[in-house]
Amino acid sequence: MDVTLHDLCGADPTRRFSPYCWRVRMALAHKGIAHETIPWRFTQKATIADAGTDKVPVLRHGGRTVHESWRILEYLEDNWPGAPTLFGGEGGRALARFVNTWADAVMIPGLVRLIISDIPQHLAPEDAEYFIRTREERFGKSLAELTADRERAAKAFRQGLHPLRMVLRERPWLSGPTAGAADYIAFGPLQWARCVSAFPVLAADDPVHAWRGRLLDAFGGLARSVPAEDLT
Repeated sequence: MDVTLHDLCGADPTRRFSPYCWRVRMALAHKGIAHETIPWRFTQKATIADAGTDKVPVLRHGGRTVHESWRILEYLEDNWPGAPTLFGGEGGRALARFVNTWADAVMIPGLVRLIISDIPQHLAPEDAEYFIRTREERFGKSLAELTADRERAAKAFRQGLHPLRMVLRERPWLSGPTAGAADYIAFGPLQWARCVSAFPVLAADDPVHAWRGRLLDAFGGLARSVPAEDLT
């Protein structure tokens, strides 16, 4: 295909769990862009080196490569202007950029303390060794130590989602009358958690949980169809 996406996977190539890749996968579906996803693992860095990065997502379009999820979302919006919009104009783009920064600064660090120790079991041996070594170097703790107090950490994480919850009590989507980039950006971290951990990061009666369910069912159940641990 003309468009391909290198997409992080576990030992099972159908277990796709990167929060950043999910942002792009949902955006591609939103815009109706035909594409192929290529399973990629942590130790396969040589396969994307030509894109100037060692991390996914990496989008290939013809002879061009684009990496980093936010840059890819902008690229999709700018290069497929006739397809459904992700941002709804420049104001929406600016607001989605804020959501992107908030999700990276608040959601993902909060989820690390809840799920990171559950990830290695889903990886091939060489990837599990790499993941454990690099993350323990990054955080200065073992993965087990990072999630040792996750029952208490879950309360803090859920409290941190209150701004998101307040909006979703009033409307079904962050982006307006339909889902858009802001929704996919905030959804990505929750899909990451769902795919690798059975730990309940959201309460069942939380409006955020219901919103996540609507996005799981979007695009013919694209996000719901992959292997996951949290089936609520």
